[in-house]
Amino acid sequence: MSAEPSSGRSSSSSASGGMADPGKANNLQRIQQKKHQIRRCPRNKKLEKLALYSSCKVSNDGCQCHGWKNPNPPTRSEQVNLTNLCRSCHHALSLHVCHLENTEEDELNRLLGIVIDVENLFMCVHKEEDADTKQVYFYLFRLLRKCILNMSKPSIEGPLGNPPFEKPSIAKGVTNFLLYKFGHLGQKEWQTMYDLAKMFRHCLNHWKLETPTARKQHAQNDDVSVYKVNYTRWMCYCHVPAFCDSLPRYETTIIFGRTLLRSVFQTMRKQLLDKFKEEKDKMPAEKRTLVLTHFPRFLSMLEEEVYSNDSPIWDPEFSHQPNAGNSITSPPSSDSAEKSESVVPLEHCNQRLLLQPTETASVNLLALLAEPRKLPLDLPDMKRRKIDGDVSVELVSEVIATIDKPEKMLGPEQLYSQHAARDEAARLEEKKGHIEFHVISNSVVKKPPQQIGLWLIGLQNVFSHQLPRMPKEYITRLVFDPKHKCLALVKDKHVIGGICFRMFPSQGFSEIVFCAVTSNEQVKGYGTHLMNHLKDYHVQHSVLHFLTFADEFAIGYFKKQGFSKEIKLPKANYTGYIKDYEGATLMGCEMDARIMYTQFSQIIRKQKEILNQLIERKKKDLRKVHPGLTCFQDGVTQIPIECIPGVLEAGWKPDEEKYKEQQPIDPEQLFMTLKNILQQVKSHAAAWPFQKPVDKCEAPDYYDHIKFPMDLKSMQDRLKNRYYVHKRIFTADMTRIFSNCRAYNDPDTEYYKCANTLEKFLHQKLKEFKLLD
Repeated sequence: MSAEPSSGRSSSSSASGGMADPGKANNLQRIQQKKHQIRRCPRNKKLEKLALYSSCKVSNDGCQCHGWKNPNPPTRSEQVNLTNLCRSCHHALSLHVCHLENTEEDELNRLLGIVIDVENLFMCVHKEEDADTKQVYFYLFRLLRKCILNMSKPSIEGPLGNPPFEKPSIAKGVTNFLLYKFGHLGQKEWQTMYDLAKMFRHCLNHWKLETPTARKQHAQNDDVSVYKVNYTRWMCYCHVPAFCDSLPRYETTIIFGRTLLRSVFQTMRKQLLDKFKEEKDKMPAEKRTLVLTHFPRFLSMLEEEVYSNDSPIWDPEFSHQPNAGNSITSPPSSDSAEKSESVVPLEHCNQRLLLQPTETASVNLLALLAEPRKLPLDLPDMKRRKIDGDVSVELVSEVIATIDKPEKMLGPEQLYSQHAARDEAARLEEKKGHIEFHVISNSVVKKPPQQIGLWLIGLQNVFSHQLPRMPKEYITRLVFDPKHKCLALVKDKHVIGGICFRMFPSQGFSEIVFCAVTSNEQVKGYGTHLMNHLKDYHVQHSVLHFLTFADEFAIGYFKKQGFSKEIKLPKANYTGYIKDYEGATLMGCEMDARIMYTQFSQIIRKQKEILNQLIERKKKDLRKVHPGLTCFQDGVTQIPIECIPGVLEAGWKPDEEKYKEQQPIDPEQLFMTLKNILQQVKSHAAAWPFQKPVDKCEAPDYYDHIKFPMDLKSMQDRLKNRYYVHKRIFTADMTRIFSNCRAYNDPDTEYYKCANTLEKFLHQKLKEFKLLD
């Protein structure tokens, strides 16, 4: 990397990238002190400073001077005042700042801040050895000089583009990774993973990218041209603005995405872990566990998602239903500007529709759906073939009777866990009467009721406000056209959302035109419940297909509602009835007449609970509990396996050849031998990670991966209770400690190495006491 201003350090020392320079904070502090001092100077001193960088205002003799001996500033030994003559044009310096006489103090201070940045960039240009970095410094130097001359604000223009350069950003991707991999954890475990993600983002935001020249030397197969563009962007928007605050500054993780992360991840991962290992002795114990145990595993899991071509965390439409009890709803603060990436707004569902006659209608869907649904006659036979061992209808009815109450069904319906449906909150609001759904349309035959007119006006306002790219006249024409219908969502007597559609009953489909919910009522499940009501309405009218043209922002929403790019309706049914649109994707949805969509999630939830109850009943029939063995209370230390009740019934058969044992060791002698070995193992220098059970707070996902944990303390307790009646049981427990460690930790961790060392010591001791087979 390049030299920091006033650091006196060449770029060759950091051209390969790495952690930020420890002396950087001191350099930044000195720069800020210098700016603070010059802003406290008298006004004439400020003008003298600005005169060196301002253009001459004498125009009668065609003077084109742009500053004192451009671009070099005067040396410290030279005393400058406004009566001095400019070295370039020989006019008085006062003529360079005559345009600043009436300028406000704040503007002078802003220009003086740019002057300090120009001087620092001038030093960077001369100290820098890398050609690419030097070119960026020189470009920014000229840009700030121009801003002083024109009294303008710096704005980086050209082919670099404007941030953000890729979506989703690195910050958004890491947040998605947390939700995707650790969303099921509890509060404490989630907090640990959140801290690791925060640490990773902090490191990346302060990471020095290696120069394109240095990268080309070890990454010959990579596209260096793409990296060079990202490196230039990072210099202009992240690195240089850190010490030149005249330029707008952004965090690396906010404006860059997966492309940059892929190019730096492996190098950064290696250097970070090496640095942490070097400094482990200086860390407190709790932090050492975090960075030496959890952070390597966190990075390994993240690396898989970074380089995987089908990882969902980089999907702009990624969504995850969080647990009710954890803090997933509080992602890192810098993500707040990007929350729109994870929410698919309904206002983008802007479609268009042709005209077809229809009658005036106002239907209360709650009353309509309360009626029993009549299935069409052409449905296939619903009788199921009897399967041997199938559950009887009587048993299912008995189970249903026990879970009829919502509070008995996977927990209370009012508690929104990760299993709750998207429309559950909206369904409860409708049940309480807080919201209503009505199918309405205009009429030219007779005057519609005043309430329908008000609702239509409300829908026109919602669509116009939420669909700014659609002409208001076009929206008004379709909403009030009698050939169209609208499903209105009414809350507190005001329309807050709706869907405009046109039915083609003869062709068996409807086309959705507009779909929107007002911005302050979004992300409440209204969009899903709205579409479910529309589906039920169409099933009632025997129209089982939807078609719509969705733009890139609306595709995600329609996918969640069951739409697909694969159109199951024959093309002949809709060709000539709908119009194709450029830049939009035709999507379709086929409905099942046997499903009541507004109650579908509740029905599925109830079916799951029925299955759970049936499984539990089946388990009770199969599970047999035998009484405990009492022979050991009488002094018996060993019994044949086949004497254990239930072993032979389970199908176990002894293998005489493999079951032959050597002469058994005296129990007391075995106890003393194992006690001696265990004590020596516990006293070994490499035994510190295995002394006690793993704390779940320190390793949140440990028991998700390790189903049979073991540690030296547990073995000590078992030994005291005379559990180890055979050497193989002792060896098996000890071996499990090492296999668990290697299964959970990476080979380059301290824990993995300790397991290998301690296992060698154990084998040596077993061999020494002649216990090794």
